[in-house]
Amino acid sequence: MRIAVTGATGFVGGAVCRAAEARGWQVHAFGRRPGVRHWDIASGPLADPPEVDAVVHAAAAVADETASAMMWRTNVDGTRHVADTFPGARLVHISTASVYDPFTATVDADEAAAPVARYLNAYGESKAAAERLLTYRPNTVVLRPHAVYGPGDTTLLPRLLDAIRGRSLVIVGDGRTRHSLTSIDNLTSAILLACNGKPGTYNIADAAPMALADALREMFRERGLRVRIRHLPVRLAWNLAAIAENTWRPPRLAQLSRYAVSHLGFERTLDITAARRDLGYRPEPTSFTGAARW
Repeated sequence: MRIAVTGATGFVGGAVCRAAEARGWQVHAFGRRPGVRHWDIASGPLADPPEVDAVVHAAAAVADETASAMMWRTNVDGTRHVADTFPGARLVHISTASVYDPFTATVDADEAAAPVARYLNAYGESKAAAERLLTYRPNTVVLRPHAVYGPGDTTLLPRLLDAIRGRSLVIVGDGRTRHSLTSIDNLTSAILLACNGKPGTYNIADAAPMALADALREMFRERGLRVRIRHLPVRLAWNLAAIAENTWRPPRLAQLSRYAVSHLGFERTLDITAARRDLGYRPEPTSFTGAARW
């Protein structure tokens, strides 16, 4: 296979490049940081693209704020530019489970449940818009992972560790809500399968969901951390987040948003039947083995 990868210096894009090269595939890596061919996808299509069989579009702007013009330019306009650059190639677009309704629980959701009409921030809204613009593009696969973790994680684990105060971590809800997590190895496997698998939209996650508190305890145990998990009622957290979003945020509320509350306090589980059936996806169970080195 000959593939192009956008966001090749990022967490997901870098893992895809390494896995594809390990299979002997020819990889054309693109990004904005040194070490790969430079391409700012927000600025326009690539002038002289290589001939490839598939393009893995992993580049994206990720943040929790409620509005961001740059996020829209990267996630929507950038996706359009990638599609225009490689009109005849298979496009594997890395979307997100954030395209599901943030105001309600996502319970074993299938792919038809998104996109929706309402979002809490520009990230979910822009990723949904990117999916919509690809709806009529032939030869396209859209993948929706949730809570991607593993070696090289620059988002989920750092935020989790940063939220620990002393030896305590406050989480939204009672910790018993189930969540579909996605290891970087499972996601990479799905992406490579999608490069020549059946076009369509697919949820991607580990083999089975886990309760939030169980996942956190396993992670802390693997890293050798003794952390007490404390709980904040969902309704109280939601109200505090709404206030924090519209007023000055004290340091202790800096990371509190309704988006964060909805993803921690509500169940977020995905039905991965379609990926198993149509892509031959065979995910491993959630595991934090080796997390001390992440």
